[in-house]
Amino acid sequence: MRNMIEVNGLVKQYGQKRAVDKISFTIKDGEVVGFLGPNGAGKSTTMNIITGYLSASEGTILVDGLNVLDEPMDVRRRIGYLPEQPPLYLDMTVMEYLNFVYELKGAKAPREEHLNEVCEMVGIDNVSHRIIKNLSKGYKQRVGLAQALIGNPDVLILDEPTVGLDPKQIIDIRNMIKDLGKSRTVILSSHILPEIQAICERVLVINNGQIVADDTPENLSSTLSNGHRLALRILGESDDVLAALSAIEGIKNAEALEEKEPGAFDYIIEVKQNEDVRKAISQKLSEKNLPILLMKPLDLSLEDIFLKLTTEEVSEDVENNPDLSNGEEEVG
Repeated sequence: MRNMIEVNGLVKQYGQKRAVDKISFTIKDGEVVGFLGPNGAGKSTTMNIITGYLSASEGTILVDGLNVLDEPMDVRRRIGYLPEQPPLYLDMTVMEYLNFVYELKGAKAPREEHLNEVCEMVGIDNVSHRIIKNLSKGYKQRVGLAQALIGNPDVLILDEPTVGLDPKQIIDIRNMIKDLGKSRTVILSSHILPEIQAICERVLVINNGQIVADDTPENLSSTLSNGHRLALRILGESDDVLAALSAIEGIKNAEALEEKEPGAFDYIIEVKQNEDVRKAISQKLSEKNLPILLMKPLDLSLEDIFLKLTTEEVSEDVENNPDLSNGEEEVG
């Protein structure tokens, strides 16, 4: 699979401040990647440089093998960009606006067929002749997505695509992005972490201008947890249960919580990294006639991961832990 986006040693300097500090990463063709970071971390700056809206102070960016600095127009034809505030002309009708964007991008596909296809794809074919300012927030967002899709770009960069939408609109846009990601490379920036987890197979986290993590949410959870935790509900005397659990190799710690059902207590089990003790737990407790009523993982959520990576308390741990990245970027 070829590299669709290659970012190497990227720096963006504003006076004495480095908004982006020598970051490097690669995104392959067809990947759907979440781009996370707190406000001011350098996330939007990076996306604006990739799209050619900003110039870099140092470093190179290649999109489908083309240098953004040397071949900006060819790169822009390969990228569809939806900024947080969609660039809409509110006094135009939807179709007038999309025709304008078609001309602006110099799209080559047959005009009428292409615009109708895009409208249908994002679900605005029923409002294509309405004035944009009279549309709901959800439909305006769809029009913004439609303009990003004109020209059939290989890459979609979406910055907060569901901000300000109601729950139904959010679900609609998420499903749309999932479908679009089946045939395109997608970079999705969002403050709604469950959205990233639902859509993206890989996550980049930027903090203080540097990439601090690049991996799947599952791998990040495992690495940052320094092992796994399991929640169990077991029928029987807690002393008997704790004695049985402590005898299982791979369990670091077992803690009894309160009684949740008559005769059944909840437990939190800390498991050594890269150990799977579920089968051993089932066998041992069965031998002791201690029925398991519930067993579920308690790995870190994406929200936990984000907070852990972007708070000062753990910045040194992240910097000194090469397992948090794929080794391609400088870790901050």
